[in-house]
Amino acid sequence: MNTTAFQHGNAKRIRIHVLPTKRFKTFAISLYAGIPLAEDTVTPTALTPFVLRRGTVTYPETRQFREQLEQMYGAGFGFDVYKRGNYQMVHFRMDTINDSFVKSQESLLASSFAFLGEVVTRPVLEGGRFRSSYVQAEKENVRKKLESIVNDKIRYASERCIEEMCRNEPYRLHALGQRQDLEKITPESLHDGYRKWLSEASMDLYVVGDTTLEEVEKLVNAHFDLGSEPGITYKTETPVRQSGEPRTVVEKMEVSQGKLNLGLRTSITYGDDHYAAALMYNGILGGYPHSKLFMNVREKASLAYYCSSRYDGHKGIGTIQSGIEVQNYEKALDIIKGQLEEMRSGRITDLEMSQTKAMIRNLLLEIEDSAFEMIAYDFNRQFSGKDRSREELLQQVEDIQVADVQAAASTFDLDTIYFLKGQKEE
Repeated sequence: MNTTAFQHGNAKRIRIHVLPTKRFKTFAISLYAGIPLAEDTVTPTALTPFVLRRGTVTYPETRQFREQLEQMYGAGFGFDVYKRGNYQMVHFRMDTINDSFVKSQESLLASSFAFLGEVVTRPVLEGGRFRSSYVQAEKENVRKKLESIVNDKIRYASERCIEEMCRNEPYRLHALGQRQDLEKITPESLHDGYRKWLSEASMDLYVVGDTTLEEVEKLVNAHFDLGSEPGITYKTETPVRQSGEPRTVVEKMEVSQGKLNLGLRTSITYGDDHYAAALMYNGILGGYPHSKLFMNVREKASLAYYCSSRYDGHKGIGTIQSGIEVQNYEKALDIIKGQLEEMRSGRITDLEMSQTKAMIRNLLLEIEDSAFEMIAYDFNRQFSGKDRSREELLQQVEDIQVADVQAAASTFDLDTIYFLKGQKEE
């Protein structure tokens, strides 16, 4: 039997994925809840998990909530809010030690499910709505997080490039929502939004550890106060191709260093058979320290403080980030465009191929060492509807030739050039 194969089932309205294994001393638990990114729900949905982690029916005070985690031998609990394609994901995580390693009176997996189920489905309420002191405090917390992006100019430029490139698509929205929408959220409106989110979100629950699918299904039925109506179904994205000339957006702010970001669109997404070639394309272009952008823009021409690329296979976009002196804008842009041209014409060395394959291979092999990485990989399969094992992807990467990378390069079209520069320079 494949030791890395998840078993799949259902309980309530949650899809369940369990990897029974004795390899880890802990239970890793992940719950993904996704809804389509939308202007009117993005901010309340982002705020919801911040309020949920403040208190539940059994542990209404935040102090009690934290003490309960300590009681469970220091169980870890956390969450993230991010975008995956055109969906907004709320991702809860718990890790708890396996009972066989401690003198616990009760099953720590059962305690974890009781805790997580209550966090998600039985928050503390007052007068049938969220506790106003919690809502107020967490609105402030999210506002500060959104402000910190503006203060981190590298991150700000990268977000703004996406915003401009996807200005007519839901993907332009930031996963944490919009500052101006926080003001109007009340404990009532947030609770109404939460009820709707709970009934509509697509939910996938993962467990890796010494347990069975049957046990996990029983625990979900016992501890998640949910109906059985299925949530939304993830739809795979048809990428938007760029047509016409790239659009240039220049923005001025108090910055000491220019930020030049480029957005590219590609028809290759995670579910595509050419996905491995797109991974190689990004790796050779700017994914690693040996990549073309790093070597040519930063090292040889000394034009950038940093220069790299990323590829989002769920959305079908590539981005290039660089930090430059403002007066070097034209020169840096020319050299970056030159690297894109090299990729398109297949000017790729054997060394670039072998180094990039080695980097991707290492990343894929490392997944095996972490329960949460194994979960993340399987969730990509569930989300995209593409059943591609890690071994298959490894083999596909090994088999890639320069011609395959060149073919992938021909699908990456420059869409947006975003430049953030100081207010004084002209």
